[in-house]
Amino acid sequence: MNTQCMGVTHLQGFEFWRQTLKEARFVVAPMVDQSELAWRLLSRRHGAQLCYTPMFHAQVFVRDSNYRRENLYNEVCEEDRPLITQFCANDPEVFVQAALLAQDYCDAIDLNLGCPQMIAKRGHYGVFLQDEWELLEKMVRLANEKLSVPITCKIRVFKDIEKTVHYAQMLEKAGCQLLTVHGRTKDQKGAMTGIASWEHIKAVRKAVGIPVFANGNIQHLSDVERCIQETGVQGVMSAEGNLHNPALFEGRSPPVWEMAEEYLEVVKQHPPCTLSFVRAHLFKLWHHTLQIHQDLREDLAKVKTLEGLADVSKQLRLRCQEEIARGKGVEEKGSGLPLPHWICQPYVRPAPKDAVANGNGQASEVKKTVCQKRALEDSDRTADTLSKNKQKKRSRNPNKNFCPEQKPKYIKCDQCGNPKGNKCVFNLCRGCCKKKAYKEVADCPRHFINSGQGLKNTSQKRNPTFSWRSL
Repeated sequence: MNTQCMGVTHLQGFEFWRQTLKEARFVVAPMVDQSELAWRLLSRRHGAQLCYTPMFHAQVFVRDSNYRRENLYNEVCEEDRPLITQFCANDPEVFVQAALLAQDYCDAIDLNLGCPQMIAKRGHYGVFLQDEWELLEKMVRLANEKLSVPITCKIRVFKDIEKTVHYAQMLEKAGCQLLTVHGRTKDQKGAMTGIASWEHIKAVRKAVGIPVFANGNIQHLSDVERCIQETGVQGVMSAEGNLHNPALFEGRSPPVWEMAEEYLEVVKQHPPCTLSFVRAHLFKLWHHTLQIHQDLREDLAKVKTLEGLADVSKQLRLRCQEEIARGKGVEEKGSGLPLPHWICQPYVRPAPKDAVANGNGQASEVKKTVCQKRALEDSDRTADTLSKNKQKKRSRNPNKNFCPEQKPKYIKCDQCGNPKGNKCVFNLCRGCCKKKAYKEVADCPRHFINSGQGLKNTSQKRNPTFSWRSL
């Protein structure tokens, strides 16, 4: 069925999924600086049926033509379809303006409502909009009315399943034609990631009448198949699993160098590709091997050309092949990996003790077991109890003191609370002292304030080049 609003026509829901997306089941997630054209093409060669662009900032996309050209317009490729372009935004008009500029280069526009990072909190977008339903309803509705391609959304869940379901239904009613549900809450990130809740995703799928993609706990093809079976979703999205093994949707775990060399070849065929993107991909692919060959890890971080990155990758391949020739395996290295380190495999974060392996653990329970803050450093402040950042500061200044109880205490200004001048006769900071001195026609030698001659004259005596412009 077509929807026609204000003269704009596009496919809806399941018809959009069947006709435009070709019933895509294997989906590569939108990843900032990581799901660029070359990586999308590599993933499509190995089973991916639908890809998302990296998340673009709607306001910058509207304002900056170079940003549009470098991130989307220059990456047009016939092989790279179907494709969904994702934006972060918090203003309905700006979001629609950006989407209108992008809609001719993709098959749908996605609104990011799932980014949990601090930059999203500062910019007020992503998952930090999930409580502003009136704003989100307006953004999705306006996009659905104005665009010639469907509007989709990617969300994270609330702790409460019922609230998550109502959230999804609100977006569907506003005009969302496809919903991707990441089964983690906004607090489940980084070291606190934990297990995604497929129960939330299953509940959403049952409650809405549009296609749903699941995201979370996908490390192997068997996870994809089990997720579809247990939740009833139309497709499964992979992010980190895809970065460590782009052949995940093929059900293969090839040697790392096979994927690395093929990726580098695709990069050469589709220039330009930002060097930092390529470097990041190689770090992900070679992650387990680089834990062993630390010297090449440093080289990979330092080289400044594509040829240099390719050379480091080649050296890593040769070292792995030497280990294979000598009959060395993962057991000898003691890495604890299920496969030798030179085989593409997921990076597994430490799981909570009572984590449910099939992904059905409640997000709130996961948070209780995983989301534990790092213990405060001991009072003796030994090097191994300090954070890495503090250890760096300690190396620069061995006398650096990190103990709050031992830090010098500053006496506050009696009026404003700022630190007072050490010998101010009024026990005030410079600003308050200046006001008091002129008001009461008094002097403060510590702040060089002489009420008789004025601040300007005393300052000129101290500094011949003094100017009121410098105040």
